[in-house]
Amino acid sequence: MIAIRKPIETFAELQRQLGDIPAARIRLQPIPGTATAQDVLATQATTGRLCELVDGTLVEKGMGLRESFLASAIIECLRRFVRPRKLGIVAGEAGMMELSVGLVRMPDVSFISWKRLPGGVVPEEPIPKLAPDLAVEVLSLSNTVAEMKRKRGEYFKAGVSMIWIVDPRARTVAVYLSLRKFFVLTEEDTLEGGEVLPGFKLPLRDLFAELDEKAPE
Repeated sequence: MIAIRKPIETFAELQRQLGDIPAARIRLQPIPGTATAQDVLATQATTGRLCELVDGTLVEKGMGLRESFLASAIIECLRRFVRPRKLGIVAGEAGMMELSVGLVRMPDVSFISWKRLPGGVVPEEPIPKLAPDLAVEVLSLSNTVAEMKRKRGEYFKAGVSMIWIVDPRARTVAVYLSLRKFFVLTEEDTLEGGEVLPGFKLPLRDLFAELDEKAPE
């Protein structure tokens, strides 16, 4: 029996469905429930805003300079490991992927192995239909617990093998291997690639130390 979703009648219901995200991140044009992947591209082209597509609604990514800076550091570390070994590609926060019909997500960092890329090449289409092996989300102040729980469910349903949830304020990384199997690392620990990236290691003290950098005197 196919479950029929009850129509959304209020903005509050829409917010809850999207994970209790701040209203400022929900775009009203196109009308929620009617947006498509093409609207994701059009909004970026006309406004410069990066939006994900969730339940026919454009949701602006919640990311600031600090989060982007930390994500870029993770990308740098991953690329130094991935490229010499010819394992696949590493993408950043604008890396759009259609995880399923009508669902477009942009992990802050992602690793996609060559075997997952159609034809074993970097896709030319801006929103390819695929899921990464590794999805990394760097938490911003506007990310909610419910939003991240929903994202994890979507990622694993789409076939993602591992998720890193990076909290720059707590300076922790939660490593998810499934919805229920996870562990949290602190600055005292080393983040490893597990079965997705065997041999990859990143001391978290080194990663989070980048947030304390200052201009030379």
